[in-house]
Amino acid sequence: MPLYEHVFLARQDLSQSQVDALAATATEIVEKNEGKVHKTETWGLKNLAYKIKRNRKAHFVMLNIEASGDTVEELERQTAINEDVIRWMTIRVDEHESGPSVMMRKSDRDNRRRREREGN
Repeated sequence: MPLYEHVFLARQDLSQSQVDALAATATEIVEKNEGKVHKTETWGLKNLAYKIKRNRKAHFVMLNIEASGDTVEELERQTAINEDVIRWMTIRVDEHESGPSVMMRKSDRDNRRRREREGN
């Protein structure tokens, strides 16, 4: 089956548990349609380059999916209906990254630098 990365941005006023529920709902949609979610990453609340639907920030979530095109189509349909999701993108990839994604490695590096600065 083809591999996909599905990233969505959730409204800034949602709590982390609500964002996790959105990710769980997306996972449920994929698995109900005979697909697999290999990895779910929550990148956190980040600033946007420009306002999207009156939001200056958004919660970023990425799912690594192995599913058919019909399953991805259904996931995107359900995502479009959800008012808590302000943007999404699904791309087909040749293979999923092993380990944490670039965004997670960046946040780890930033946290490490912050700790080093505070320690000195």
